[in-house]
Amino acid sequence: MPSTHDQTASPAFDLAPYKSLDNEELTRRINAVREEMGSRLLILGHHYQQDEVIALSDLRGDSYKLSELAAKDEQCRAIVFCGVHFMAETADILANRPERLARSGGRRVTVVLPDIAAGCSMADMAEIEQVEECWEQLGEVVDCRDILPVTYVNSAASLKAFCGRHGGIVCTSANARAVLEWAFARRSRVLFFPDQHLGRNTALAMGIPLEQMPIWDPRRDELGGNEEEAIERSRVILWKGHCSVHQMFRPEHVDQFQRQYPGIKILVHPECMMEVVAKADVIGSTGKIIQAVAEAPAGTRWAIGTELHLVQRLKHEHPEQEIHFLSPVVCMCATMYRIDLPHLCWSLENLAAGTPVNVIEVEQEVAEHALTALERMLEVK
Repeated sequence: MPSTHDQTASPAFDLAPYKSLDNEELTRRINAVREEMGSRLLILGHHYQQDEVIALSDLRGDSYKLSELAAKDEQCRAIVFCGVHFMAETADILANRPERLARSGGRRVTVVLPDIAAGCSMADMAEIEQVEECWEQLGEVVDCRDILPVTYVNSAASLKAFCGRHGGIVCTSANARAVLEWAFARRSRVLFFPDQHLGRNTALAMGIPLEQMPIWDPRRDELGGNEEEAIERSRVILWKGHCSVHQMFRPEHVDQFQRQYPGIKILVHPECMMEVVAKADVIGSTGKIIQAVAEAPAGTRWAIGTELHLVQRLKHEHPEQEIHFLSPVVCMCATMYRIDLPHLCWSLENLAAGTPVNVIEVEQEVAEHALTALERMLEVK
C-alpha cells in the first residue's frame, strides 16, 4: 500500500488559465492570499527553487530545516511546500505529530505540494519493497540484529518508517557523520540508502576503507551483486543511488577550474562522487555552502558544485566575490523546477477557497514509525 494519500479535491479553479497569466499578476494574487490567510499560512521555499518562488516564501532553507521550522509554528493551519514530494511528507509527519494534534484538538495542518509531479529521482531509487528484500537477503548472510538502517532525509516516508521499525535513523547531509557514529555505537554494520555518495564520503572521512563498503544494487537478484564475503566483511552497505544533479560534477571539472583560475576554492556538496570531494577545499550541506560563501572575504573565488539555481542566487547575493558553477553542463533539479508561479497561485487560491488540491497526508502507521526515526535524528548533534 502507498504510504501517502495525495488528496486532490474537486478544484474550485482549473490550472490551465493560470499558465497564461504574467508573473506580475500571479505575484499580486499570491500576495492577496497570503494577506487573507495571514499567520494561518506558511509558504516554504527550498533553496533550489526558482528566484520568483523563493521571493514569495515565508521561510527559506533545506528540506529538513523547513519542515522543522514549520512544525514549531503553532499558529500555522496550512503549509504550501515549494519543494518535492518527500519534503512535503516530512512536513506532514512533523506538523501533525501526536502531541501537536493533541494541542490543536485534533485539527490537522494541511500540507500542499503545488505540483504533485515534483518528485526526487534519488528518492525514487530506493523503494520500500526493494529495501525489505535487501534486508531479508542480508539476514541470510549476517545477523540483521547487528545492522542499523540509515536513510537520508531525501527518501520516501515508507523508508523512514522502515528505519523507525528496525532501530534505525534518518540523517541529513549536515549530520551524516554524527548519525553514523551514533549507529556504530549500537551496531557493527550500517545499511545506508538511498545515496551512495553521501554514505561513502562520510564513511571515508571516518577512516572506513572502501573494501568495507560494498554497493548494493537493487536491480541485481543475488545480494545486490555482491559475494557473501563482501557482505561479511562490510561495515557500511551502500545503496546504489545518487542525486542526478550532483552526479554531473566530475573531477576533470575541478582540474579545469584550478588551471584556469589559480587559487580558486572548490566548494561541493557531499552528494558529489568521492573523486570530486577528494579535490575540494570545502565539503558541506546546502546550509554550509551558503554559510561558507557568506563568511568569505571579498575577492574570494569559488567554483561551487551544487544545484544551479542556488549557485546563481549566491552569485547575485555576493557580487563582492567571484562565483562559478562547477560544470560546463547546466544541471538543475528538474523536479524542483516544476514548482512555478502558476502552480503556486493555483494551489493557494484553491486552499483559500476551501477546496485544497495536492494535499499530502502520510498514513498514520507509516507516519508513526517515520517520526520515531526523525526524532532520533533530532537527538543526534
